[in-house]
Amino acid sequence: MNYFNWDTSPILFSLGNFSIGWYGVLFASGFYLGFHLMRWVYTREGKSLASLDTIFIYMVLGAVLGGRLGHCLFYDPVYYLSNPLEIMKIWEGGLASHGGTVGMLIAVYVYVRQTPDISFYWILDRITLPVALGSFFIRCGNFFNSEILGIPTTVPWAIVFSRIDNLPRHPAQLYEAIVYLFLLILLLLIYKKQGAKLRSGYMMGTLMIVIFGSRFFIEFVKIPQESFNPILGLNMGQWLSLPFVMMGIYFMYFNQEKRSDKKE
Repeated sequence: MNYFNWDTSPILFSLGNFSIGWYGVLFASGFYLGFHLMRWVYTREGKSLASLDTIFIYMVLGAVLGGRLGHCLFYDPVYYLSNPLEIMKIWEGGLASHGGTVGMLIAVYVYVRQTPDISFYWILDRITLPVALGSFFIRCGNFFNSEILGIPTTVPWAIVFSRIDNLPRHPAQLYEAIVYLFLLILLLLIYKKQGAKLRSGYMMGTLMIVIFGSRFFIEFVKIPQESFNPILGLNMGQWLSLPFVMMGIYFMYFNQEKRSDKKE
C-alpha cells in the first residue's frame, strides 16, 4: 500500500542564521486569533475591553510557563532537576498540556482577583473558546515538526514521516487536532445557543472532558514521550489526564454556581 509521505521542513523560512518555524507561527496564530475571539465575546456581552490585554498576557504566561514546567517535572524530572538551566530553554521545545492547563487556571484566578466585574467561572467558561482554538493550532504545529508521533500501523490513513523514518504511523497529532477543532465548533454552538443560561463551569467541564478524555485514548497509539514504566498498562500522559477528566465532571455537574454570569 502507498502511504502518504510527509517530509515538509519544520522551518517556514530562513534568512542567514535567523529562521522562523511552522510551529512558532501556528502557536502565535492560535493566541492572536484567540485574542480576537475573546474580544468578540467581551463585546457581545457588554464587558469592558480595557482588561482584555491583561488576561491575554496572563494566559500566554500561564500556558507557556506552566507547560514548560509540566514537561520538565512530569516527563524527565531527574534530568531537569540536575540541569535546572535547561528548564529555561523553551525554544528547544517541550510543553506539556497538563502543565499548561494548570498554568492557565492560575492565570485566570490572578486575573479575576484584579478585575472585580469579572467572575471566576464567567471567564473560565469563555476562555474555553480560545483554548480549543489554540490547542488545534499547536497540534498542527506538532504535525509540521514531525513530532508526537504515533506507533507504526497499516491503517489506510497512516502517514510516513520521512524526516524521522520510513515507517507508516498513526498521525496522532492530527487525531488530536481534529478532536480540538470539533470541540471548538461544539463550544461555539453551546455558547451561542445557551450563553448565560448555562450552569457555571459547564463549558470548561466540557473542554476538560473532551481534551483529556480524547488524550487518554489517543495515547494508546502514540509513542511514549517519557521514560516512565507503565502502571496498569497506562503511561504518564494517561495518568495525568484522569484528574483533569474528573475535574471536568465536577465543573459540569457538581459546581454550586448555577449561572456563568453570577459573581462569586
